[in-house]
Amino acid sequence: MHVNLRLNISKAVIFIHTTIFGILGCGAEGPKVQDSQRFRVALLTPGPISDQSWNASAYAGLGIIRDSLGADVRHVQTRTPAEFEENFRQYGAAGFDLVIGHGFEFQEAAQRVGPEFPRTTFVTTGGTGTGPNIAALSFVFEEPSYLAGIVAASVTRSKVLAVIGGTELPPVRASFDAFAAGAKSVNPQVTVLTAFIGNWEDAGAGKEQALALIARRADVIYQNADAAGLGVFQAVRESPGVWVFGSNADQNHIAPAVTLGSVVIDVPLAFRLLAEEVKTGRFVPRVVHFDTKSNVVRWVPNPAIPPLPPAVRARVDSVRLAFAEGRGPELAGRQ
Repeated sequence: MHVNLRLNISKAVIFIHTTIFGILGCGAEGPKVQDSQRFRVALLTPGPISDQSWNASAYAGLGIIRDSLGADVRHVQTRTPAEFEENFRQYGAAGFDLVIGHGFEFQEAAQRVGPEFPRTTFVTTGGTGTGPNIAALSFVFEEPSYLAGIVAASVTRSKVLAVIGGTELPPVRASFDAFAAGAKSVNPQVTVLTAFIGNWEDAGAGKEQALALIARRADVIYQNADAAGLGVFQAVRESPGVWVFGSNADQNHIAPAVTLGSVVIDVPLAFRLLAEEVKTGRFVPRVVHFDTKSNVVRWVPNPAIPPLPPAVRARVDSVRLAFAEGRGPELAGRQ
């Protein structure tokens, strides 16, 4: 896939906090529009766009759609399956061209509501649910997660690693399994501890969970917990000799002294590519896979820390190239 767009997520997050709230609109405004002829796009996120991770990257992607395609855009945060369905239906009834539910958990709502509004394209990020006007974006997060596992096993001293998730969604579990596989490809003797916080927003609970795993000798933590993950970064900052990985967005800036790198999904790029298809009438309902070859998912080392040993970098680069060429290690959960 030829890619002309690269987005620095951390800059986008700053932009979000300083200028964008009044421009993009919010859930309180609902699906109202001023110009029915404009390309109209709505985004539903399951958590706050201040998380510097999954939801922030989606909101940045909405801004890219607005700026590059001249779209009229709306955003609403939804928390429950009932709210997923209600907001899908509202935007479909208002005649929006594209409605995105940002998460695996939006699949069932899209399947129920989509047939009612055949002129609206409904998209979920994650999963495999499709229909005549329904698509799913599948991010092959397992590949860069495997690379993070290689790095983790190469730097651990205790040989105890940990993964912390928000809730046990299948894509999160698959990425953790890939991380463990990457680590064991370096050292089969490493132990990988697993914990789920139970939500995606409680940073305090994220910190407590991380400290509990550190007490069990974990000295490298791979977190995928959105806003709750910010607490994991805090725990690692307070624990000498412990490292952490960012996820979803480039989170290397959050705790630069203790972050080895980030497993990144370039959600804005994926959103822009799909929105272009919808706007130009080229949309085909399907599961759209984004992998290492597309550069939508990638491992981003932290430039603020000393480089990894040459042998480790060479191993990571070799496996990354293998993934890009379609000959990488077999990973459970990868489509």
